[in-house]
Order: sequence, then structure tokens, then C-alpha cells
Amino acid sequence: MNIQTLINDWIAAGNAFDTERYLSFYLEDAVLDDPSVGKVFKGRREIKKYFDSYFIGYNTRTELVNLDIINNSQAHIEVKFSGNFSEVSIGGLFHLTFKEGKIAFVKADLIH
Repeated sequence: MNIQTLINDWIAAGNAFDTERYLSFYLEDAVLDDPSVGKVFKGRREIKKYFDSYFIGYNTRTELVNLDIINNSQAHIEVKFSGNFSEVSIGGLFHLTFKEGKIAFVKADLIH
């Protein structure tokens, strides 16, 4: 698994609002924890709700700012979000854990 390629393709799928492709990057039982929305999303079905609400719903575009590959199963990325929300543009962090070539866990944080 090439983490750089996976991250680039994951972001591209999100920016294209390609829900099926976006979800294919996650394990079926992946967990996405986003304290900025006050919720933990468990499994692809709940992650789809997160994607529909906060990405498609706000026309959110994600730009990769920095990628820090910790090891072959962890990476931290800094991104810039733009979309139809009050801040217009805001920074974000994703702490990702990979398993079996897919995303197993994501901790998402907004940077104000």
C-alpha cells in the first residue's frame, strides 16, 4: 500500500462527491471520530452519513496541505477545507490508521 497514493485518491473521491469510491477506502467496520461535530461514526453506513452531511451537504472541497507518514499503518495529514459554510475556508487535521490497505480509524479535528 502506498499511503501517499491512497490519501490523494481518497481526497480526490471526496472532492468529486463520489460516495461509493470515497467509502471504498474504509474498512467495513472503520471508525471516524470527529469532535468538531460531537460524534463518532462507526462503520461505512455511518461514515456515509458524515460524508453526505459535512462534505456533500456543504459542498466541501479538501486540499492537502501536509502529509506526515508515521509508519506503514499511520499518517497525519493537514488539509484546508473550503465550501458553503460560515468560515468559507478552514484548516483541518486527520490522524489515520490503516489496516489491510484501507482506513481503519480516523480522528478528525478542525483548526481554527
